[in-house]
Amino acid sequence: MRRRGERVGGGGGGGGDDSGPAEGKAGGSRRERGWLAWCPRLRTLLLDLLLIYISVPFLIRLFPVLLTKFVFLNFLAFPFFVDLRRPELLLNNTISLYLPTEPGVTVGIWHTVPGSRGAEAQGKDQRWYEEALGDAHPVIIYLHGNGGTRAASHRVQFLKTMGAADFHILALDYRGYGDSSGHPTESGFTTDVLALYDWAKARSGNSSILFWGHSLGTGIATNTARKLQEERGVQVDAVVLESPYTNIREAAAHIPITTIYRQFPGFGYFILDSLALGDMFFASDENVKVLACPLLILHAEDDAVLPPHLGRKLFETARNAYKDKTKVKFITFPKKLGLGHDYISFNPELPVLVKDFLKMK
Repeated sequence: MRRRGERVGGGGGGGGDDSGPAEGKAGGSRRERGWLAWCPRLRTLLLDLLLIYISVPFLIRLFPVLLTKFVFLNFLAFPFFVDLRRPELLLNNTISLYLPTEPGVTVGIWHTVPGSRGAEAQGKDQRWYEEALGDAHPVIIYLHGNGGTRAASHRVQFLKTMGAADFHILALDYRGYGDSSGHPTESGFTTDVLALYDWAKARSGNSSILFWGHSLGTGIATNTARKLQEERGVQVDAVVLESPYTNIREAAAHIPITTIYRQFPGFGYFILDSLALGDMFFASDENVKVLACPLLILHAEDDAVLPPHLGRKLFETARNAYKDKTKVKFITFPKKLGLGHDYISFNPELPVLVKDFLKMK
């Protein structure tokens, strides 16, 4: 009886325990069905992403104008909700003005006067600011990089830093940027800067005028300096290149956004060569072979956008071409300063370095 009872008890216990595995199998089946239901959606999503990835290079080759959107980024008009007509909300000793550069194109400009004239500048109008350009202080024409406007924080910091060091700064938004009219093109940028140079030269007397380019603006600076020299026989007093590149093709091969396509078959043909089809060259490495004015190149070692070896390569090209090697200088800023691509102007030593190169007191 005991054995039979034990068998019954054991069998009953075993029968009760069978419900656990049964429920586990049912739960597993439901999870499996849920996963299988998602599989087609995931597969479709991955196929769509793959199709987009493959299509982009072909679309760029067929429509190279698409690349101008990525290179210029003028549609990213940050900082948003800033009234560019009122720079006094961000800066002291600064006014906004507008300059026609060719029929149908007017560019917006901020003019910051030297800090030593700050008190005198209070409440003054544009006429006073124009006359102030002839006060013997050097004039910087500041050429910013892609994306944003002249009100971007690192550009405002540049105006503060160099204004406090007793420079005039004329910071313009090229055509198609900020509150400037027109559409961005490489040749159009040169036209804008030449018009501003002529305007400043007519008012600055014997004051020195420098082109200071940052990032994309370094190519614009060398383009304009070369055109002045070749077509007019005029040398700008100096060119400063901050976070530069050699040419736009080589820059595009190194910027982070192209990383996902560098292993793509035909990356050079479909993407890099298409820059030329879109009339974008920004060939600073060719321009510096022609220049003879003082040339200062600045690059941070931790620049993650345009690596510093591009700046060094540009320096070597210029140094090899210049007859007077003392006119070319390359300054690097160590990683520990954390200046990256945009923040060299935050270094308090910058004005001293520039003045030392220009042999200014």
